[in-house]
Amino acid sequence: MRKLLIALLTVTVTSASAQHSLEKIWQSDSTLKTPESVLVDAKSKTLYVSNIGEMGKENTGFVSKLDMSGRVTARDWVTGLNAIKGLGLHKNMLYAAELNAVAVIDVTKAAIVKRIPIEGSKMLNDITVDAKGIVYVSDTQTGTIHRIENGKPSVYMENQKSVNGLLSVGSNLFILADGSLIKADAAKKTTVLATGIEGGADGIVEVAPNEFIVSGWQGIVYYIKADGTKQVLLETRQNKRSTADIGYDAQTKTLYIPTFATNVVDAYKVK
Repeated sequence: MRKLLIALLTVTVTSASAQHSLEKIWQSDSTLKTPESVLVDAKSKTLYVSNIGEMGKENTGFVSKLDMSGRVTARDWVTGLNAIKGLGLHKNMLYAAELNAVAVIDVTKAAIVKRIPIEGSKMLNDITVDAKGIVYVSDTQTGTIHRIENGKPSVYMENQKSVNGLLSVGSNLFILADGSLIKADAAKKTTVLATGIEGGADGIVEVAPNEFIVSGWQGIVYYIKADGTKQVLLETRQNKRSTADIGYDAQTKTLYIPTFATNVVDAYKVK
């Protein structure tokens, strides 16, 4: 029994102290225009990339399609979007956060089929979709998280300062707000999992149970362990190279980072 306890303790300590790293494997070409978010569709082996387009100019945003090796297969796949940022996918519908509305794109038709206006919104940002198809979208300027069910929006949570990244996992909603990673359960009870996330907390992906990689859009990427400790995986702020709303392929353990101002997507193997 004593040997078993020692073995379990050793495994736990090793797991908690494990260090991770990123190995760059490719970079897309620079034909993108202010790429903000990458969404992985492992089933179709497609990367959807949201492009804000011309900063400050309405309806110049678009969605691009890349293959898993970083080749841009359709730069102007869907166009005419307004300050597009976060993306979410459920069945054949791609949800895109515009400035004040969520655009719904039928991926089989490569066309916007409708827009869902979000009353009172000022800067919609990230999107996540749960297993039931319920959409959650953050509004960074108002500190609000909105919920869309059956096409009808409602306010889900308020007073989430500088809220950006969202991730639905089971019955939990993981939130990046005010430099912290927060878990909200089905009853909206919140638990702070990690603090001190610098660089404008932006994207969030889960890479193992209760372990996450998060990005700060100014140019920093963290690995957050189950105990809330953080490890810096990538630091590019000194090069003014942004790391915006990240995507992750769990099958290949590949992290995809849109670089915003430098107009490329970078891919890294997570080790």
